[in-house]
Amino acid sequence: MSIHVRYLIYFLIMKFKLFIFLSLFAYIANPALADKGNKEISFYTGTFDVIDKEGDDQTSLFGVEHKNPNLFRNTFLGKFSPVSGGFMTGNNSIYLYTGVEAQYGVGPLKILPSFTPGYYEKGNGKDLGSALEFKSEIKLGLDIFESSNIGYSYSHISNNEWGETNPGTDNQQITFSKNF
Repeated sequence: MSIHVRYLIYFLIMKFKLFIFLSLFAYIANPALADKGNKEISFYTGTFDVIDKEGDDQTSLFGVEHKNPNLFRNTFLGKFSPVSGGFMTGNNSIYLYTGVEAQYGVGPLKILPSFTPGYYEKGNGKDLGSALEFKSEIKLGLDIFESSNIGYSYSHISNNEWGETNPGTDNQQITFSKNF
């Protein structure tokens, strides 16, 4: 098989994955498919591999995240909710994840730590050593309207030494969240 055919097949597979990813979140965000007020959608953009010393793997990222406020549970450790989402980098790397997020509030300021295992595919980007990767994140959000929030988050993704290598990556994002 020629190299041009391989690139065409790879390109089509990457675009198909992006189509599935965006279709999933379009379904979640469609108010006709569910009761109003029971989901929070976040859009974020930022830098992937922000502290890359060589600078060769650093790129942009864009992602979408979903939370259902009806699933928040108050525990003695705080308020917890399931969270799912994914992002794509400028180098066609994809990370799809689901996990748990805690929420602590101080007036309009929200502190949101999370832990989300997920599936990573390197595309043309950084090889993280494994398809199974774990994302630890801390997000600071500020309520700007009754049902909207803007925030900053910092995350670390690594495979906990389960892969062939474990270079890890640190990322930072600006987030906009809206309750629907």
